Amino acid sequence: MEAFDYIVVGAGTAGCVVASRLSESGRHSVLLLEAGGSDRRLWIQVPVGYGRTFNDPQVNWMYEAQADPALASRRLFWPRGKVLGGSGSINALVYYRGLPGDFDDWRALGNPGWGFEEVLPFFQRFEARARAPAAAPRGPAIHISDVSADVHPLCRKFIDSCRALGFAGEDFNGPRGEGVGIYQITTKNGRRESSSQCYLHPALHRANLTLRLRAQVLRILFEQRRAVAVSYRHTDGTQSVRANKAVILCGGAINSPQLLQLSGVGDGALLARHGIEVVADSPAVGRNLQDHLAVSYFYRSKVPTLNDVFVPFAGKVKVALRYLLSRRGPLAMSVNQAGGFIKSDPAKPRPNLQLYFNPISYTTQGLKRRLLEPDPFSAFLISFNACRPTSRGHIEIRSAHPLEAPAIHPNSLATDEDVADVMAGVRLLRAIAATAPLADYIESEMLPGEAKRSDAQLLQDFRERAGTVFHPVSTCRMGPDPESAVVDASLRVYGVDALRVIDASVFPTVTSGNTNAPTLMVAEKGAALIAAEEGP
Repeated sequence: MEAFDYIVVGAGTAGCVVASRLSESGRHSVLLLEAGGSDRRLWIQVPVGYGRTFNDPQVNWMYEAQADPALASRRLFWPRGKVLGGSGSINALVYYRGLPGDFDDWRALGNPGWGFEEVLPFFQRFEARARAPAAAPRGPAIHISDVSADVHPLCRKFIDSCRALGFAGEDFNGPRGEGVGIYQITTKNGRRESSSQCYLHPALHRANLTLRLRAQVLRILFEQRRAVAVSYRHTDGTQSVRANKAVILCGGAINSPQLLQLSGVGDGALLARHGIEVVADSPAVGRNLQDHLAVSYFYRSKVPTLNDVFVPFAGKVKVALRYLLSRRGPLAMSVNQAGGFIKSDPAKPRPNLQLYFNPISYTTQGLKRRLLEPDPFSAFLISFNACRPTSRGHIEIRSAHPLEAPAIHPNSLATDEDVADVMAGVRLLRAIAATAPLADYIESEMLPGEAKRSDAQLLQDFRERAGTVFHPVSTCRMGPDPESAVVDASLRVYGVDALRVIDASVFPTVTSGNTNAPTLMVAEKGAALIAAEEGP
């Protein structure tokens, strides 16, 4: 059987980092297995192209959650990257570390080494804008762009209205991480920056690093309780490959717990129901699912928006030419241009709501939206999500068949606290829209519409229209108790040997904003933990 020192499962945001770091010394052979294909695609490299990859099964797992009773029994669309770079190749590019308190919470939950001051160096290690020659090791870096000079003019009106309501401006990745402003994004010279772009591709020349695309891992193979190999489906059929040192799962919050369960690591009753031999009875696998849930309020605008750019053929030509000539303009950006992290009540210890301002609208498309095909009239949207929802869902396999998608149970709005955040958020959106100067540019509210005013009506509207903003985490959560956690503070899977999980599924709790940046941090720290065990 073919053998490598380390087998990394999943070349997503985390997997590309881990494979690059483990192979850089040249001492160890590393195999990286990815179920998807190459990221060398136009609509991946062009930043706003995520509006197309959002619905492209060639690069997207296209998951769908189970009917959610709290959301009018709707089955929400859960896109996840199935391509080099994973969801970091198809996301909306916003870069946000999270609030410092998010990571202090992780440490307080029994995870030594994961407080903000301890993880900050791992953020700085890959942040191109933050790196100084003496401050961080040499190596891969993600470029973080300030696009404030190119955002739509309405973004400034949104920010000014927020400030009029008492919300301060702030560098979101500064000391406080609070306030309103323009989002920083992961681009460089008008092109997407992902972990595959910045970590993996530069490392592929190494003789000790092997990448196999369209290689979907079916199971982890154990001898006693030690992970020793993986079985995967490739173009040449089903193959097995041995791991001399360890198997490292980087499949993300959906695929990592799925693969553990298929391999016999999970709740014993669930595994028995599907005829899977139990290797380790680990009841927390797939549990503790957390996500950010958002709703958008749509407004007709008295002035042109990006709708007026992307709808007419002449507008498309104009922005395409600008992008080709300068790598700037709407194609070089995210439509999530402005936003913020604010407290709905000044008495709260930290922000509890994240805001988004998009100078574009797509009221006729539902949740499977195409960003380059907006409404044929001037309009924009404002959105919010609660930063740290307290509801918990779960993910579980439907059968022992590894190619069958798992069942995703979001269990949204299961707590009074989450419902209270919803009501605070929708009232805040209305307050921003009613405040000058943004109010002066609004012709009318399209959705939910002025007729909906009562708490009951607005909550029901949220249930009928809200959707995920694609930040699932915590399904293999880190913690000190094997009954409620899947991995320890070194990201080793409880109950077995030579198996780690390094991706967003290990977050003890969801961070307060976009999850790509903290996933990169977890990958850097996870790789460093392995390197420290290997010694100098």
